[in-house]
Amino acid sequence: MLNKPIIEAQDYRDAMSRFAGAVHVITTDGRAGRRGTTIIAACSVSDEPPTVLACLNRNNPKNDAFVENGNFALNTLAVKHEPLSVAFSGVTGLSPDERFALGAWETFTSGAPVLSDAIAAFDCELIDTKDLATHRILFGRVTGLRIGDSLRPLIYHDRAYHVL
Repeated sequence: MLNKPIIEAQDYRDAMSRFAGAVHVITTDGRAGRRGTTIIAACSVSDEPPTVLACLNRNNPKNDAFVENGNFALNTLAVKHEPLSVAFSGVTGLSPDERFALGAWETFTSGAPVLSDAIAAFDCELIDTKDLATHRILFGRVTGLRIGDSLRPLIYHDRAYHVL
């Protein structure tokens, strides 16, 4: 019988910190209220129909608003948005209103807040979710799109922000 190695949670997190990822603020608004949080776990699923996915921590009950509202906007950040990313990560202790006051927001078709000067913004109707372990994967059909200025993206790697 082979012994399976035990992967400690902290070791796994340390290894995952070596992944470099684009920084996004994902937002929602609707009957469950306005919510936004910083993520790097997001990607394209398909271009026909245009579909993206984003992963959120299920241990934070405030993230249930994304499912209850049925929409989200994935806002890809530029280097200049680092303070916005920090605010939406929750480490500053700012209220949701104070976080949203740090940016200029508008809405497209879904009703989710779209960052006006994001590098790219994907306005989405929530079409499916998948709960797995500590996270919930949101699948969104892109119903609105903005391609912003070609600015340097904000990247997160090894627990710090970087410029590409």
